Amino acid sequence: MAALERQTGNFTVTKSRWLGWLLFLALGAGLVVLAFHFDEAARSWIAAHQDRSVKIFMRSVSRLGDWPAHVALGLLGLGIAWLRGNGKWMRIFLAMLLACALAGLAARTLKIATGRARPSVKSEQVWNGPRFGSKYNAFPSGHTAASTAFFVTLVLASWRIGLATLAVPLLIATSRMYVAAHYLSDVVFAALLGALCALVMANWLKTARES
Repeated sequence: MAALERQTGNFTVTKSRWLGWLLFLALGAGLVVLAFHFDEAARSWIAAHQDRSVKIFMRSVSRLGDWPAHVALGLLGLGIAWLRGNGKWMRIFLAMLLACALAGLAARTLKIATGRARPSVKSEQVWNGPRFGSKYNAFPSGHTAASTAFFVTLVLASWRIGLATLAVPLLIATSRMYVAAHYLSDVVFAALLGALCALVMANWLKTARES
């Protein structure tokens, strides 16, 4: 009887997990569709509200918001945790780094495969198929995917500490649209991709903690 109860309990957990993933995918798909619908409206609004000082600031955010800064921050945290002998935070920072790398790799692969022209590129054809040129690597935003994966992993590990840091990927995503490097759908899809990578790493972190 006890064995049967354990099996039933495991089945319930598995079923709930699958329902959670399906809900995440359904909501994500809906958000991406909406983002595509408002792509042009968002681009036009940003173009009509350009400010020189804001643009300089957003360019700086874009430069600093790429993956090397996140890797440096993660390695710094990992090093401090190692010096303090804190195994928990060593695992957390390692998971953050792995999530960032996974999201960056996935985003890069999709960029090359889709060949979407950036908003700043004057082209009649937006989707061009496989392209290596950076002018045709708009979808999705690598900056946003990597940053979201990095900080969402932190939120999932310790929401009290990580929640405020979500402002970072949000600012980075905004900067990428402001400098005409990405459309709204590029950053929305990238954020969801990053969150998915963070969930994968959080699951690994939970497994490592329980083993």
